[in-house]
Amino acid sequence: MKPRRRSVRLCCFFCALLSGILWMLLARGGFFSVASAQETAVAEKSAPEADPHAKRYELKKNHNPDGLGKFYQGREIALVMGFPAAVWLERPEREEEERLTLLVRELKLQPGQVVADIGAGSGVITMMMAEEVGESGKVFAVDIQRQMLDLLGDKIKNRGITNIELVLSNEKSPMLEPDSIDLALMVDVYHEFAYPFETMLALSKALKPGGRVAFVEYRREDPEVPIKLVHKMSEVQIKKEIGQPEFGLKWKETIRSLPRQHIVVFERPKT
Repeated sequence: MKPRRRSVRLCCFFCALLSGILWMLLARGGFFSVASAQETAVAEKSAPEADPHAKRYELKKNHNPDGLGKFYQGREIALVMGFPAAVWLERPEREEEERLTLLVRELKLQPGQVVADIGAGSGVITMMMAEEVGESGKVFAVDIQRQMLDLLGDKIKNRGITNIELVLSNEKSPMLEPDSIDLALMVDVYHEFAYPFETMLALSKALKPGGRVAFVEYRREDPEVPIKLVHKMSEVQIKKEIGQPEFGLKWKETIRSLPRQHIVVFERPKT
């Protein structure tokens, strides 16, 4: 029996060690795609000057190593979290650190609603929302990475979940139909959009009149939040970017009940 106990202890030790390494890598930007940053920079440099949105972005050679070197509204866009971070997204301590149950509760979802988890990743929050909206509702799990959607697809198939639809997005659109959703949720995602203006323009059109969009971001105002600076966003910055008239969105509320993040909510007016 002693060898078996030693084996179990070693297994637990390595699991804990792996979890710690994953957290350190995330906090230091180790899970973010450099290839994506390089591809975006090349695309930006080769974009025709006639592009009406080209002037919205600025490229800088000297920049934060955890960012794209691409700036929007005075903010550097962060590198995208890669597929290897799927394990970190499902770490057991995430509930304690981010209070996901409370986050979903604060959204006040109702049975029958149609919602979208933008940047769904491995689908932890997607499945929580699917339970809230019930069989009469629907959750669009939107992600730019096919690997993430494949991982989530296996989960919902194995669990027999029928009210989640997978959507492969692109850098400029969530690929959702106009006037189709009651809520769009983005958890630690918006700050990584390579084309935030274009993406938000498309997303604002996908909202139904009266629909909401919720930005969950690590608080830049709080130096104690253990995340790289480029992966944080202040409430002021979020309001500055999302309050642009082209989106037609109005700030509704800011929810501050989470330990490390704030939930900044905007609404598409009914009239």
